[in-house]
Amino acid sequence: LQKSLSETFGADKYSRARKEVLTYMFSRPMQMALYFCTGVLNDETLFHHYALNVPFYTHFTSPIRRYADIVVHRLLSASLGARSSIKMEKEAIQKQADHCNDRKMASKRVQELSADLFFSIFVRVRP
Repeated sequence: LQKSLSETFGADKYSRARKEVLTYMFSRPMQMALYFCTGVLNDETLFHHYALNVPFYTHFTSPIRRYADIVVHRLLSASLGARSSIKMEKEAIQKQADHCNDRKMASKRVQELSADLFFSIFVRVRP
């Protein structure tokens, strides 16, 4: 796919812009990752990471960035015995995950609307 897209972009002064727009358009409909508590899911195939092709996967970044990452760090630390266990029921953890998913989707939607607005203004003001 990447090779055929690269051939489509061409080599003129607009090729970089075409590449950015098409890459964005192709990746936009991809399913967004969701946070969930493994203890509330019975189907372990849901733990699979499609692109990395690994059966069990968890994602987190620096815990200073997002609340969900703090929770993941704490849960992983507890499961490895590096800290005391978390005093939350799995249903409460799932409720937190659902809230993080809702906020992430709302943020993504606002970002998309902002990009659409910028693009429409850009097209309007260009001769």
